[in-house]
Amino acid sequence: MAQLEQHFKVDYKNAIAKKEAQFRGSKYRITILTERLIRFEYDANGVFFDHPTEFARFRNFKVPEFQVEENEKTLVIQTKYFVLQYVKEKPFVGPKYAPDQFLKVGLMNSDKIWYFDHPEARNFGGVKSSLDKGIRGPLERGLYSTDGFASFDDSKSLVYMEDGFLVKPTSKRVDTYLFIYRRDFGLCLKDYFTLTGLPPLIPRYALGIWWNKDIIYSFEDIKKLLQTFNNKEIPLSVLLLNEFWHLKDKRDLNKFKTGFTFSPELFKDPFEFTTYLHDRGVRLGLNIDPIEGINDHEEKFRLIATELGIINTHNIPFNAFDKTFIAVYFNHLIKPLDSLGVDFYWLDYKKDMSSLRALNHYHIMNYNRDMRTRPMLFSRNSVIASHLNGVHYSGPTTVSFDTLNYLPSFNSSASNMGVSWWSHDIGGFKGGIEDSELYIRYVELGTYSPIFRFASERGHYYKREPWEWDIKTYTIAKFYCQLRHRLIPYLYTENYKYHKTGLPLIQPLYYSYPELRDEPAYKNEYYFGSELLVKPITKRQDKVMNRCVEEIFLPKGTWYDFKTGKKFPGNKRYVAFYNEEDYPVFAKSGSIIPLAILPANINDTNPPESLEIHVFPGRSNVYKLYEDDGISRLNEEGYYIVTAIDYNYLANNYTLIIRPIEGKAGIIPKARNFKIRFRNTREAEEVKGFINGTEIPVESYPEDADFIVSVKNVPTTTQLTINCKGKDIEIDAVRLINEDINSIIGDAKIPTILKERIAGIMFSNLEINKKRIEIRKLRRAGLRDIFVRMFIKLLEYVSEI
Repeated sequence: MAQLEQHFKVDYKNAIAKKEAQFRGSKYRITILTERLIRFEYDANGVFFDHPTEFARFRNFKVPEFQVEENEKTLVIQTKYFVLQYVKEKPFVGPKYAPDQFLKVGLMNSDKIWYFDHPEARNFGGVKSSLDKGIRGPLERGLYSTDGFASFDDSKSLVYMEDGFLVKPTSKRVDTYLFIYRRDFGLCLKDYFTLTGLPPLIPRYALGIWWNKDIIYSFEDIKKLLQTFNNKEIPLSVLLLNEFWHLKDKRDLNKFKTGFTFSPELFKDPFEFTTYLHDRGVRLGLNIDPIEGINDHEEKFRLIATELGIINTHNIPFNAFDKTFIAVYFNHLIKPLDSLGVDFYWLDYKKDMSSLRALNHYHIMNYNRDMRTRPMLFSRNSVIASHLNGVHYSGPTTVSFDTLNYLPSFNSSASNMGVSWWSHDIGGFKGGIEDSELYIRYVELGTYSPIFRFASERGHYYKREPWEWDIKTYTIAKFYCQLRHRLIPYLYTENYKYHKTGLPLIQPLYYSYPELRDEPAYKNEYYFGSELLVKPITKRQDKVMNRCVEEIFLPKGTWYDFKTGKKFPGNKRYVAFYNEEDYPVFAKSGSIIPLAILPANINDTNPPESLEIHVFPGRSNVYKLYEDDGISRLNEEGYYIVTAIDYNYLANNYTLIIRPIEGKAGIIPKARNFKIRFRNTREAEEVKGFINGTEIPVESYPEDADFIVSVKNVPTTTQLTINCKGKDIEIDAVRLINEDINSIIGDAKIPTILKERIAGIMFSNLEINKKRIEIRKLRRAGLRDIFVRMFIKLLEYVSEI
């Protein structure tokens, strides 16, 4: 009989908490896991639970510091974060009229108290399984709360057996974890990831552009598709095939939703197909929905039926809680696909959540069979410790600005449960109206999203291909698609940070400014990695002004527009105006952002031979660029490289040092070309370059408001030093709203002679009310009412600043 292989096993020993941290009675057990994390168990029969669960895999924390006062009736435990009071042996939930009578936990240095059945009304929410039912409806509770505490009920989680098999809980018990952290949410996340496990390091290719259109593709169709992507200079790193890749009933394509065998009519030689993709830098994901089980047209059906002891049947039902079924599922259905070169699977199962959670786990664990393949999965969010399951699929979303507007805050909320890798349909999947402005804003958001996946349902008029639009839309989409691939060195480093520390790629501003969550103008803003801040544009532009008007809050410090380099003093609110080709992305002072220079094969997501490093002035900083082969687990054996990019800032003297500081040689190209772009910098009077202290020739030149230093063929095992000196080389170009207004006047379709008069009013020293009066008077000179209203509205924006 088939059995689960060794690589499915989980760590059983580390699921058991240290006895010194446990306080146990005949019906209760309370475990102090950290100064901020408590486990509560209550069972009338005194049976307590040490198995690992989906949620709690590692309870073997170091015993924290705490003080205890205990007698026959009461137990009091105190750390610097909480004081716990419990009347021994009593149920944790007291009478309804006094819910905190028997057990309560007070937050130190505050009047806040947690008790069982606490409403936790100030919780900011976390995740939901998907958006299949639309964008309405609440999120599951997350860990972030302005109360400074959050709880999780683990009594209904799936339970691991010693061989790694998951079972449903059979006993009713109280098993709750309380995170009580005041304002130290970062430490809360640290405790959470120690308990549940850190997120996997997703493959490098997953950070590029995905293609996922619901079309019946053949091998020949895909060859043409990839050729067109290449000809149109749009990078592609992942091809995601829907259910039509596998055998279907020719008379009814809706039949056999489940399948595990390539259709020979579409893919005569599947291995040749996957090799073709890999040779061009594209990875393959296949849609699998096991809802129909295993049908008798599958090549190994009889062998599987025999191993399961089933006879006289044409179908074997799917059962995620049948150990033998899971064993044969991987041995006879998934392994053959792996051997053909399939890179990962899109689990499109949505019948019941517990089966999805089990299946997600088994697919992730199946990658443990060797070091050559890194875990990668695409599936709906399983809610419980879902950060462990790779990339999350939000389901088919509606084409609309409403959907677009929902996605940024949805991604931010996911960080409240430690989840980073959400993938949404860029452009929207179904319904709606195809609209170039909406498409552009989707593409721009996708560029600064965790995952960028073009997607739509079948239909000739769903235009996800950038080249299917007008030349303006295509040009803008092409720029941002290429920028997304150029950002991969930065994104992959942030991916590594998330994997090692749990620091989410996206973090909402309300972690530092909780009051902004309830302000519609700012709720969508988020940090994108350590260096960037994004204010997504998710609404239509003003048709008269031909701009999108955005209200932006910038945190403390100094910020620079990532595209123009204009300077913004922080801790302020701004009104800014954006064309379709522009997007509100900001880099803080001292930011270092490594970008790839696209190679000849623009699909290639490997560590690049040429890097363009953007360096923003204002303060010194060090950015540690992480690189490995991007697909295997050999990084766990030391096969990776960390390169420090060290910026030493003085107002008239910049020094940038690039040197390897950790890892092994041979992971990245032996030599690299560097293009150092010092932002907002004039041409330096003196520029010098050194490799390991020996001076080398460098090329340098101004470009727009930046200063470029270019060095070629630098051995990546050496230290490159660039020094720029000069008087007043930093351009202190503070962004002025007058520049925006001048641009709007210039683009407006009004007589040129009137533009001079309008500018004279708008930029005058008159009071705002008098400016309004003067603008209205221009009606007599022929200024149409629609433009009168526009300029008066602009004056309102000016008055708000």
